[in-house]
Amino acid sequence: MPGKHQHFQEPEVGCCGKYFLFGFNIVFWVLGALFLAIGLWAWGEKFSVFLGLIFFLELATGILAFVFKDWIRDQLNLFINNNVKAYRDDIDLQNLIDFAQEYWSCCGARGPNDWNLNIYFNCTDLNPSRERCGVPFSCCVRDPAEDVLNTQCGYDVRLKLELEQQGFIHTKGCVGQFEKWLQDNLIVVAGVFMGIALLQIFGICLAQNLVSDIKAVKANWSKWNDDFENHWLTPTISEVLSTAGPQQNSLTGAPGPAPPSRHVFFGLGGLYPEPTFKNW
Repeated sequence: MPGKHQHFQEPEVGCCGKYFLFGFNIVFWVLGALFLAIGLWAWGEKFSVFLGLIFFLELATGILAFVFKDWIRDQLNLFINNNVKAYRDDIDLQNLIDFAQEYWSCCGARGPNDWNLNIYFNCTDLNPSRERCGVPFSCCVRDPAEDVLNTQCGYDVRLKLELEQQGFIHTKGCVGQFEKWLQDNLIVVAGVFMGIALLQIFGICLAQNLVSDIKAVKANWSKWNDDFENHWLTPTISEVLSTAGPQQNSLTGAPGPAPPSRHVFFGLGGLYPEPTFKNW
């Protein structure tokens, strides 16, 4: 509108986005450092357990890709059986397997007979172990009224028929139970992965917005610098003469150069002739 000054806001880097992105990166940096510390400890102390957990988490993610469902099932079966073989070799691995079998109410990868892979539980005649033809206590069906955990509940249980075993131990494999658990909790699992993905995308958008703001500010600075240099360039002689304009010779009346008393001022925006003061 006429008579009103219009103010144009120059581009600037948004403070909220800048500091929010800074805090966002700090949080992920701290989490990354924490996981790195745990990983280094696991690498040094529990190498096999650490690799097993990483592989297990990768499989848990990959299970959602139903295109490779059969391959992932075979890999999960191989992973569990390899840990079954080393059940007594590492106490942490043993606790991990016991937790998984208790949580998913399962026994072995495919079933209780997978424990034949372990030298302490196999049913060969040459096995002198008291645990021969048995399973770990984590395979047992717990009695809710039982106050004390019976760690020998799996002894000799695989000498019984399969129907008889169902009254004492879980006969379903952990691979099938894990897949069933994923299907039952698909919304939760998908929500967790989607939340992580959205956080990453949000961080990328913040970074892109910050880059755009910085580019806009740099472009504005460059334009201002060019205008400043153009205003203060030294004028040429032709520019001085053209600014002064043609003058008439006092004798002949012909056009001629400006008299010496006519000065030219140089400043921002161009060249200006000396003002005259008629009232002085």
